[in-house]
Amino acid sequence: MDLSYTEEEEGFRAGLRDWLAVALPELPPPPSPGDWPARRAHDTAWQRALYDAGYADVHWDASPTRRLIFLEETEKAGAPYVGANFVGLLHAGPTIAAEGTREQRERWLPPILRGDEIWCQGFSEPDAGSDLASLRTRAVRDGDAYVVTGAKIWTSHAEVADWCELLVRTDPEAPRHRGITWLAMPMDAPGVTVRPLRTLAGSTEFAEVFLDEVRVPAANRVGAENDGWRVTMVTLSFERGTAFVGEVVACRRTLAALARTARENGRWDDAVLRRRLGRLNAEFGALWRLTQWNVSEAEATGGVPGTGGSVFKLRYSHARQELYDAAAEVLGPDALDLSREWNLDRLSSLSYTIAAGTSQIQRNIVAERILGLPKER
Repeated sequence: MDLSYTEEEEGFRAGLRDWLAVALPELPPPPSPGDWPARRAHDTAWQRALYDAGYADVHWDASPTRRLIFLEETEKAGAPYVGANFVGLLHAGPTIAAEGTREQRERWLPPILRGDEIWCQGFSEPDAGSDLASLRTRAVRDGDAYVVTGAKIWTSHAEVADWCELLVRTDPEAPRHRGITWLAMPMDAPGVTVRPLRTLAGSTEFAEVFLDEVRVPAANRVGAENDGWRVTMVTLSFERGTAFVGEVVACRRTLAALARTARENGRWDDAVLRRRLGRLNAEFGALWRLTQWNVSEAEATGGVPGTGGSVFKLRYSHARQELYDAAAEVLGPDALDLSREWNLDRLSSLSYTIAAGTSQIQRNIVAERILGLPKER
């Protein structure tokens, strides 16, 4: 494990900082959180700026260490996050880069990098969330296409997506994990219906997606038929391994802001609160080191994060909730004001022990794949 940076990597960091100092002041203000078409336009315009500057491919073609530097510096500078493009950039794109054919990589990767096309994730179902292998959306081969029927839920950014990374069951007689296939489904195909879901915070970044005999070309299958579970593990390793890197930096920045606010409003005099903030500071410092460890591991194994991503996801989810509980303590009565960004972040933090694999699932992965304990019956 090497947690240091080479001279070349530090040069990449310096160049990125210089570019951000020029590019960020030229950005227009972000649109209203609920205006998803406008947010798509805003997010993809930023992606195009990254592409034109030569930074768009850091998620796939750069080394994991350069990717870490990129995420760290853009977050520190307050640059836009991937936003509506996150499934394409952080999940589907890396999966296609690792598992797709040459034709699939040429078709889908450049539009994601340019910000031309947005992806959503069609994994979870009403009766198959944490137990993803129990999914029931069917795909029946008919000539050169699959005919797909079923329903998905918690489909991120479906309302503005062009493509969906879709898990379907192609062999209902096979063992649960062996009859699944990974498809790229066009969202404008006949038979696709999207119904937005409103979250506790009032946002609509998730949706239900209903599929009524949707025809998906067989050429859109990534990996072999019935090998979708293995391909999905590649997708989830990216989702849990490096997708939260920028958020760790953001949490450390939030923690520093909390400490300043506590000094200003008198809460800093509370020794118990000071200890709580100090422990959180140590917690996020450790999570940053764990992130570097995971990146080093990915560097040594060809770029795909390992099971350390589950260790990170498990602890980060709970630490984020603890951070915003501390924010509520610092803010006092102002914690009820939902116009404050911290309070909206506190509501969203409640989902982190569920999203990207529940904490129970992460504990199972750690127990079975790292500690070597018997599999859950």
